[in-house]
Amino acid sequence: MSALTEGAAAPDFDLPATGGRRVSKTGFAGRPFVLYFYPKANTPGCTTEACAFQEALPALGGIGLDVVGVSPDPMKPIENFAAKYSLTFPLASDAGQTASAAYGTWVEKSMYGRKYMGMERATFLVDATGHIVRIWRQVKVPGHAAAVLEAAKAL
Repeated sequence: MSALTEGAAAPDFDLPATGGRRVSKTGFAGRPFVLYFYPKANTPGCTTEACAFQEALPALGGIGLDVVGVSPDPMKPIENFAAKYSLTFPLASDAGQTASAAYGTWVEKSMYGRKYMGMERATFLVDATGHIVRIWRQVKVPGHAAAVLEAAKAL
């Protein structure tokens, strides 16, 4: 797990995203953003989380905040996921786990006694100076987007 703490500089990232976009820390220079990591497109928890952020987008945008979702999936399933649920914010592919490793979200998991590497559901609120102001680890989806919005209002 990464030693990232609130107040630390957010690690750099540069990833391909839906709609032929690229998302990067430098692309958000001078603007606050939410970077959330999710395990897999088109799964129940990830769908609920993405739709909640989509629903909160007008309020988040109203306070000048961009949202980016990141998963280890390749771009094709991510594009299909975004289209299926009309997600307008960028969803990025971290197929090489570079960003997730930098943010400490590529972790050892365990299911039915089997250990494997996978994406931890986590969210990072980054201010306009590129510093992490809030970290949510092992996110529980219900109410999470609303909690991020509340924290973002303090920026």
